[in-house]
Amino acid sequence: MGITISILSLVVLIPLASLVVYTAKLSFKDIIETITRARVLASFYTSFVCAFAAAVINGIMGTILAWVLVKYDFPGKRLMDGVIELPFALPTAVAGIALTSLTSDSGIVGSFFAGFGIKIAYTRIGITVAMIFVGIPFVVRSVQPVPESEAAGVLGAKKTTIFWKVIFPELKPAIFAGTGLAFGRCLGEYGSVVFIAGNKPYYTEITPLVIMSELQEFDYSSATAIAL
Repeated sequence: MGITISILSLVVLIPLASLVVYTAKLSFKDIIETITRARVLASFYTSFVCAFAAAVINGIMGTILAWVLVKYDFPGKRLMDGVIELPFALPTAVAGIALTSLTSDSGIVGSFFAGFGIKIAYTRIGITVAMIFVGIPFVVRSVQPVPESEAAGVLGAKKTTIFWKVIFPELKPAIFAGTGLAFGRCLGEYGSVVFIAGNKPYYTEITPLVIMSELQEFDYSSATAIAL
């Protein structure tokens, strides 16, 4: 317990406590004025809406992907299982540059959708795409280890009944946990999002970028207030 608390304090609790310490240098009125500025509120809206959309998509698609990897054997399965870890290992800036190149109007994906009048890069759609990329491993890895339960099949239950009555109740906590982790990662993601976002104030400017802007101006109290 002592080792656990010590490491947890050094790595997590003390850094998070510093947010409160620095923010406390501001008065309550200053804190409210800082976090309710129009540009900050717009960044909150962009970050929360895109992160929520990405988390929902990750929750659905990540569960399906985990199910396929557990239930079926097919050529390249081990490779696909390893590729899921790529967003963890790949530098986020590299991911952002790659996604921007693909989804810009001149990119392979972006040019296809541009023909239908849909713009991906430098919009909230692009932000959501980048967040999906960085968040999906959390759902897959949370759901994947859940044991398979098919004993009900012996009693003659239908496959749909087995899924909703036996398998889904076991999967549900893992799905919610993975989706929650994905939402947290998406909300705080900076490197892979900042390139594809275009960083238009009041539209595609994410909260982490606003925090970085405050830090670059050495306004640590405002930066920590927004972060908190």
